Amino acid sequence: MPKAKGKTRRQKFGYNVNRKRLNRNARRKAAPRIECSHIRHAWDQTKSVRQNLAEMGLAMDPNRAVPLLKRKVKAMEVDVEERPKELVRKPYVLNDLEAEASLPEKKGKTLSRDLIDYVRYMVENHGENYKAMARDEKNYYQDTPKQIRNKINVYKRFYPAEWQAFTDSLQKNKMEVE
Repeated sequence: MPKAKGKTRRQKFGYNVNRKRLNRNARRKAAPRIECSHIRHAWDQTKSVRQNLAEMGLAMDPNRAVPLLKRKVKAMEVDVEERPKELVRKPYVLNDLEAEASLPEKKGKTLSRDLIDYVRYMVENHGENYKAMARDEKNYYQDTPKQIRNKINVYKRFYPAEWQAFTDSLQKNKMEVE
């Protein structure tokens, strides 16, 4: 059923509301996004951070988890009471994190295809003669002999097996020509 004409009130801007504080409080109250998927899936929104981490076998405060033993006078030996260990209800999270940490690290950096082709071309045509490489017409960026040498060394460092195979193939080609 439609509303009667003239009965809807226009929204007025609330000048007395501090929008900056309102947005800041809303951001503070909103739960942060947990990046680690293992922890995110095991997280219980109804519990505190300390309780959640304790259930997973993780520590909220590393200083309390592994306290440093302070050196005291040996004459005052007192039995140190051990705190009861908290029950780990979600050990699979800890196991998943340990398994993920034990995986070998991915090789993140690579060289561009253009640089690889450039280095291979220069070494094929000029060998170790960096001055000739600097005068080559394919030296578009006008690299100095030292810059070219550094690029070749970077290629050697990034792809040692590929470099070895490349130099071996150059040696075979040289043998066949002679």
